[in-house]
Amino acid sequence: MPYFVIGLMSGTSLDGLDLAFCEFEKKDNRWSYLIHQAETYPYTREWKERLSSIESAAAVDFAMTDASYGHLLGKCAKDFIENHQIRPDFIASHGHTIFHQPQNRFTTQIGKGSAIAAETGLPVVSDFRSADVALGGQGAPLVPIGDRLLFSDYEYCLNLGGFANISFEKNGNRIAFDVCPANIVLNSIAEKAGAYYDDGGEMARKGIILPGLLEKLNLLPYYTRQAPKSLGKEWALAEIQPLIDVALTLPASDSLLCDLLATFCEHIAIQVARIVCPMPGEKILITGGGAFNKFLIERIAQHIRAEIELPDNKTINFKEALIFAFLAVLRWRNEVNCLMSVTGAARDSVGGAIY
Repeated sequence: MPYFVIGLMSGTSLDGLDLAFCEFEKKDNRWSYLIHQAETYPYTREWKERLSSIESAAAVDFAMTDASYGHLLGKCAKDFIENHQIRPDFIASHGHTIFHQPQNRFTTQIGKGSAIAAETGLPVVSDFRSADVALGGQGAPLVPIGDRLLFSDYEYCLNLGGFANISFEKNGNRIAFDVCPANIVLNSIAEKAGAYYDDGGEMARKGIILPGLLEKLNLLPYYTRQAPKSLGKEWALAEIQPLIDVALTLPASDSLLCDLLATFCEHIAIQVARIVCPMPGEKILITGGGAFNKFLIERIAQHIRAEIELPDNKTINFKEALIFAFLAVLRWRNEVNCLMSVTGAARDSVGGAIY
């Protein structure tokens, strides 16, 4: 029996809300998928500012935003359904991450599932990370179960979103973790030059690598920690932003911003290469917004020997929305959708609240 699900995904880079209408079916003990329709709904400037600053808001403002953002997600999903004349069985919503502190036993993704259900009249699966964190896990990354069951043709799956994360098999276990910040930093630098992002990596291509900054970035303690491990916006602000700010004490000319972009692309490529040690013929699937950064992909290719594959644009843009829709299917079936080998939790778990 096929499942028809809308996956909603909002990433740390604040590009917008991804919606993907997906079909899943299990035959002969193997899952297949199709992305029938997919769109990104850009955030208004008001919502972008609200989501980027809500972590420092008063408690009542935070609670109000949690609810109103849920209603926004529901209205977007309802519009998507009506525009495409589709009939989903249920909706999967990742929400938008505001706090991610598994070391303190909590993670918070806003966008109430109850509000989405109220707006759409459909069942909603949301809050995918909390159960794993309660079990002592990182609550991230969650995509690897989808990599294992939907993208098993690839030895490595790399997503270049707000953060770069990677997933692969090792000794019969799925291993995955956040590699380093990616678009969350690249976009913030590009914004200083008046752009939302570095289109195709053309600004970075004009820059030169700043050796001192690159060395400091590569020496950050996170990179020598063993998995399971994960990153959040708090870490990027505390560890990466001060290094960028020091470099920006020089006049923030266009050439300096290009140098910062080139340096951070090199940093990402080096960190990926520290992990990807392929055998001949092994393939790495790269998705996420960073896959469109041609300069970044070139730098990664320069550092690793795996065969890089960039899938179709729909998969590049909506793979995470697709997989959260799949996580909801597993939750609906009461099957494991979060792996202790990935997160370090006390056990595998079935994550997600159903409204």
